[in-house]
Amino acid sequence: MTEPSTFEIYLVATPGLEAGLREEAHAVGFTGAKVTDGGVALLGDWPDVWRANLELRGATRVLARIGSFRAMHLAQLDKRARKIAWGEVLRADIPVKVEAACKRSRIYHAGAAAQRVATAIREELGAPIAEDAEVRVMVRIEDDLVTVSIDTTGESLHKRGFKEAVNRAPMRETMAALFLRQCGYGGNEPVLDPMCGSGTFVIEAAEIAAGVKPGRERSFAFQQLKTFDPDAWNALRSAAAPQTSAIRHYGSDRDAGAIRMSTENAGRAGVAELTLFEQLSIEDLACPEGPPGLVIVNPPYGTRIGNKAPLAALYRSLGAVLKSRFGGWRVGIITTDAGLARATGLPFLEPGPPVLHGGLRITLFQTPPLPKRVT
Repeated sequence: MTEPSTFEIYLVATPGLEAGLREEAHAVGFTGAKVTDGGVALLGDWPDVWRANLELRGATRVLARIGSFRAMHLAQLDKRARKIAWGEVLRADIPVKVEAACKRSRIYHAGAAAQRVATAIREELGAPIAEDAEVRVMVRIEDDLVTVSIDTTGESLHKRGFKEAVNRAPMRETMAALFLRQCGYGGNEPVLDPMCGSGTFVIEAAEIAAGVKPGRERSFAFQQLKTFDPDAWNALRSAAAPQTSAIRHYGSDRDAGAIRMSTENAGRAGVAELTLFEQLSIEDLACPEGPPGLVIVNPPYGTRIGNKAPLAALYRSLGAVLKSRFGGWRVGIITTDAGLARATGLPFLEPGPPVLHGGLRITLFQTPPLPKRVT
C-alpha cells in the first residue's frame, strides 16, 4: 500500500526511446520506473516531480496523475470531476487550461469533455480558465476510464533555457541525451560530432561530464501550483555542485555559421571550457589527441534536407575518414535510411527500434570500437 502523498508520475518520452528514458530514471534514483504506453510511469511525491523536471535529460515532460474515474457520459464526467480535490493542487488565482483526448470511449467529443472539466474547476475552485495559461490540466478518456493529470513542465523539457541559436532540422536535446546513453556514453570519454549544427550532441555530452542539471536555467509550470515549496525547490536546485572534468568534447562543421552558433550556445550553457568547435570539412577531420571516445553524428538524410541521391558520397567519405583516422573510437550515426548508413562501410551492430523525429522514423546505427590501423 502506497503512502497517501504518493501518486503516479508519468514521464512523456519520444516514441521509440521509452526504454532509454526508463534506464535514465533508474540511474538517477527513481526506483520502480516502468515503460508504459508512450512513456515511463513511477510512483512518487511532489519533490520527485520537481527533481524529475530538473534532472532528467531524456523526458519530454512530466505529468502528475491526480485523479482517475470511470465516466460513460458527459453528465457523469461533470459530476465526478467536481469531486477531485482541485484546491489541493491548483491555486484559485492562477489561470488554468484544460485539454482532453478521447479514445474508444462513449464520451467521444474531446472539446465537450474539456469544457465540462474546465467548468468544474472554475465553479469548484474559482480558478480562471484561459487558453494561454501556463498550467495545463490534461484529461485522457480511454475505454471510458478518465485519467486527470497536471502538466508540471510547461515548455517542453528539450528547451534547456540557454540555446538561442539553432540550425536547420535540429536534434532535440532530449533525444540527443538518450542517443548518447544508447551509445554507452556516461561522461568519462570525449565525444566528437563532425556535423555539429548548433552543437546539441557536444553540449549535452559536456553537461553530462560536468554533472550539471539540464533544468537548472529554466522555470517550470509546477512553480504555479499550490503544492510548490520555493525553499525546498531552491535547496534541491543548488544541492549538486558541478563536477571537475578534464575531458574535452569536439564539434566541427563546414558551415561557419554553425560553428558560431555552437560556440555561443556552449558559452550560454556554461561549458565553453569543455568544448571546442572548428570549421572543418569531413575530409579535413582529424582524430583528437588523447583516449578514444565516441563519434556521434546526425547527418543529412535526404527527406530532411535536400535530395537523398547525392548523399551516398557524403556517407562514404565520412566512413572512410572514420575508419582510417579514428581507430579505437565507437561511432553512432542517426539516419532514416539503412542504405545510407551502409554506404559508410562501417561495421554496424544490429540497430535498435526506429524513433519518431519530426514526422520521420530515424534509427541509431552503432559500431563497436573501430579497428586501429597498423602503421
